[in-house]
Amino acid sequence: MSQSSFNIMIVAQNGRLQYEAILFAASLRHFSPAFSGQLYVAVPQAGPLWPQDPSVRNADVLETLKRLGAKILPFDNEVFGDSYRQGNKIEALKELPPGEPFVFFDSDTLITDEITNVPFDFNRPSASLRREGTWPKPTLYGPGYGGIWKSLYDRFDLDFPSSLDLSQPDEYWQRYLYFNAGFFYGSCPREFGARFLDYARSVRDNPPDALVGQALDPWLDQIVLPLVIHSFGGGRDALPAGYLDGTTSCHYRLFPLLYAQESDRVIAALTEIAAPNRIKRVLKTYEPIKRMVYQGRGAKVRALFDQDDLPKREQAIRKRIKAEGFWFR
Repeated sequence: MSQSSFNIMIVAQNGRLQYEAILFAASLRHFSPAFSGQLYVAVPQAGPLWPQDPSVRNADVLETLKRLGAKILPFDNEVFGDSYRQGNKIEALKELPPGEPFVFFDSDTLITDEITNVPFDFNRPSASLRREGTWPKPTLYGPGYGGIWKSLYDRFDLDFPSSLDLSQPDEYWQRYLYFNAGFFYGSCPREFGARFLDYARSVRDNPPDALVGQALDPWLDQIVLPLVIHSFGGGRDALPAGYLDGTTSCHYRLFPLLYAQESDRVIAALTEIAAPNRIKRVLKTYEPIKRMVYQGRGAKVRALFDQDDLPKREQAIRKRIKAEGFWFR
């Protein structure tokens, strides 16, 4: 596999994610006809770390994904499972073909342009910079951002100073390498996944003293991801801005938020890929998509906001949608 060819992985399981996976696969096929790699839909299997079977068993969903060119990739959880579902993206990497470049996306993402035009350098991994300063939250008497992050770099014998953005002020969160884990990529999924799992398990089971009082759930994947990327020679400047989380992909997260704050172009893309009857028949069985996309609830959410003047805090957007009775998860 050449550097211009790569595989894509998303995760699906019983419930919301299996329908998001259909939309992702449909958007990839529609907007990126030049993509020649394999789309893998990683599916956790029943086991001792799941109180209920998480696997995708809906025959219509499975048939639709197959028809859209996706390959189902079953995997077993050995570390996380139901206790930390974000860990699926870490544990599933071990099942991808070794030595073949990969891009991981959260399933609540749409591809909106030709993904092969994205100038990936798989030897310099990176991840999503569409994030807020969600972690850490330094306490009054504890170490600050620098002390907390340095303790993690020291744990894994990584060079901390070279990870810093010196254009940002000391003790300001953007000075420190931090990503949203909504997408990330690298040159070998097995090597990347093994290190990701090793670091994540170490921090979960034996966090450095500097992390006392810091929440690890749900942030563990985003705490560890910068360390993994830095260890492989990647960083915040490895991918030119404007492609992923821009013209080529949209990490919408939840359908009410998509309609409230994404661009008209993204709304049009969602409407287009959800229209074919064979896809519509399956997606309509999931109530949030049925109400939002097919019954016009999304348009009502969109009308609540001026997309050119949105509230600065997402919490205010969520509160307004909930007050109007339009919220779905």
